[in-house]
Amino acid sequence: MKKILPFIVLVFIVVLALVFPSAETVTVKDSKIDAGDTAWLIMATALVLIMTPGLAFFYGGMVSKKNVLSTMLQSFVCMGVITIIWVIFGFSLAFGDSINGIIGNPSTFFMMKGMLGNATWKLAPTIPLVLFAMFQLKFAVITPALITGAFAERIRFNSYLIFLCLFIVVIYAPLAHSAWHPDGLMFKYGVLDFAGGTVVHMSAGWAALAAALYLKQRTDKAHAPARISYVLLGTGLLWFGWFGFNAGSALGSGTLAATALATTTTASAAAAMSWIFFDMMLGKKPGVMGACIGAVVGLVAITPAAGFVTIPHSLIIGIVAAVVSNLMVLWRTKTSIDDTLDVFPCHGVGGMMGMLLTGIFASQNVNSANTIGNGLYYGQTHLFLVHVVALVAVSAFAFFGSLLLLKVTDLISPLRVSVEEEAVGLDVSQHGEEL
Repeated sequence: MKKILPFIVLVFIVVLALVFPSAETVTVKDSKIDAGDTAWLIMATALVLIMTPGLAFFYGGMVSKKNVLSTMLQSFVCMGVITIIWVIFGFSLAFGDSINGIIGNPSTFFMMKGMLGNATWKLAPTIPLVLFAMFQLKFAVITPALITGAFAERIRFNSYLIFLCLFIVVIYAPLAHSAWHPDGLMFKYGVLDFAGGTVVHMSAGWAALAAALYLKQRTDKAHAPARISYVLLGTGLLWFGWFGFNAGSALGSGTLAATALATTTTASAAAAMSWIFFDMMLGKKPGVMGACIGAVVGLVAITPAAGFVTIPHSLIIGIVAAVVSNLMVLWRTKTSIDDTLDVFPCHGVGGMMGMLLTGIFASQNVNSANTIGNGLYYGQTHLFLVHVVALVAVSAFAFFGSLLLLKVTDLISPLRVSVEEEAVGLDVSQHGEEL
């Protein structure tokens, strides 16, 4: 039964598509859809998608040779599974009619209804609704893929698929709704998250820590990275795609998008150099891995702030986040926590640093949509305090919620591979393939 159940689900989806074709055309009078904004968001959507293959190379190059394919597939498969969930009810959960500011009504855009014609999203009036839905899909795709670095080399593929589905529904969708829907709790509270530092990176980081603790240590942690050249390639693809991630979150092709692109560039560059120079100060050689990890940490940290801070302040964000994450990696190595690829120190801590530094450096002169006020640097405390409260709440929700989902998944299907399967490697034991 377990073997045929996934295919039965696909058959059910076919039936749903036949019953709910969503062929109705929506016509909105005085629609403001703009060709330039639409063209940019189509490009941005493609850029964000390429981040997931980039992440696959980034993670795949870091693990042992016997686990490269399994690690890469864990990222790639998100593009399939999450897309299906998103089309059926996932987009509705995140952006449907608000239910108490916590979650969207799953029937609002069920099976992508209302996507044909010139309908738009409330906060993106110049692009088609279907484009907004597809743009947001790419954020949903990469978030659970980020978690995979924490439990790499020891999780069953079938169990991972179950956890993936639970995470996107129970953790990601409520956070996305709360932060980005105009009726969401965090949105109304005044939390600023321009492109997902809270929704994407903090949620993935805390879920990664929960997974590392729950699955415990690998039987053999000593290995050399399979291919550092893969890590370089992955970093390049991530950096390239991140311009769509951050600049695309302006939801238009104007000056705000240009500012977000600039702050993204500078923060990542500063973080890459900061990581290298900090390593040198500690007596290490400047390494390829350090430069790559630093660049990604900078990208993570600037994500919530990209459209709210100035370019000089983005340099500070990159430098500070890289140093703090580097210190967290050093601390983690002295503990028994087996976060295989340091997802929590880099993505979780990087996301939290970005959130706090947004509360310090956000300026209303950069983005007039920031109506809550300037950051702590400009002498105002309210925004910073709001971010501190939100940080604690999101951290608790993502961590303990993920622990619960891991336990539920383990009851349905054991999470860890056997000692023998781990020894032979997940490429062979889970997929019957070799690099």
